[in-house]
Amino acid sequence: MTRVAANRSPGPAAGPAQETGAARGIFESGTGLYALIALMILGWTGNYIAGKIALRAFPPVLLYGLRISVAGVMILPLYWWERRQRNSPLWTMQDVPLLVAIGVFGVALNQFLFVLGLSRTSVAHSSILANLSPIIVLLLASARGLERLTAPKLTGVLVALTGVALLRIFDTRPGGEATLAGDALTFCGAIAFSIFTVIGKPAANRYGTVTVNTFAYAGGALLMSPVTLWQSGGFDFSAVPFSAWAGLFYMALLPSVICYLIYYYALARMEASRLATFSYLQPLLAIVFGVFLLHEQVSLALVLSGAVIFGGISITERAR
Repeated sequence: MTRVAANRSPGPAAGPAQETGAARGIFESGTGLYALIALMILGWTGNYIAGKIALRAFPPVLLYGLRISVAGVMILPLYWWERRQRNSPLWTMQDVPLLVAIGVFGVALNQFLFVLGLSRTSVAHSSILANLSPIIVLLLASARGLERLTAPKLTGVLVALTGVALLRIFDTRPGGEATLAGDALTFCGAIAFSIFTVIGKPAANRYGTVTVNTFAYAGGALLMSPVTLWQSGGFDFSAVPFSAWAGLFYMALLPSVICYLIYYYALARMEASRLATFSYLQPLLAIVFGVFLLHEQVSLALVLSGAVIFGGISITERAR
């Protein structure tokens, strides 16, 4: 799920290890860095499409369990590589409860709710609601006294929430794909991620993104393993088409591992606010992909409510 704004990120601007001189020269150049950012945006955008395709064959809970298990296996080599590059331990046993909690809110719970929500709503609604995190982060940070809720910020919040209300009221059809339950689950996923951003980000700054994501995926896979095995028991894997398997592995590799690493790499090399502007491309691209690849319908109400929502987010971001 999704997201690339500074206050939406699941951790610090930390990379897994030192890059080689050649790679550093290529990807620190303007063209190379923007090429990586483009890959990141496309990778996260494609997560909505891959998820929809995979959900045609897999039940949502099983899909999530398989996704987090595959991602956990894929991120372990990166974790061991980073551990070998560091002279000091990445964590101690005393840090495990905190790391697990950070991983659960920052990645595991957020992605679980994303998959469940996506199974009950459209790509358009999912991509718009999942990107409400800046508004939720502002409200949580204000409640904790970490940020002042000024008049311009409050105006942006109210505008964005008005857009959400318009989306639910005017872009819903009886029997349509975008259900209230799906939108609510997606919104709860954004809340889980926002809680992490406000509470867990300082702690994640100490451990690094690869360590946090390893605990999230590997730890989440272990916790989910009884449910995943139970769901697998009566499931006919031989009936799953190649497209659904491709969607599953896409979700596990590109948005779950590679895009996160690109985000931290880019964040270390440009201003967070500048990188955040690229996040507004995700809902637009997701809607376009949904129309052409999944034949989803786009209404005028969707376009207008989406414009109101991101107008509100833009007002809030400019006021911070």
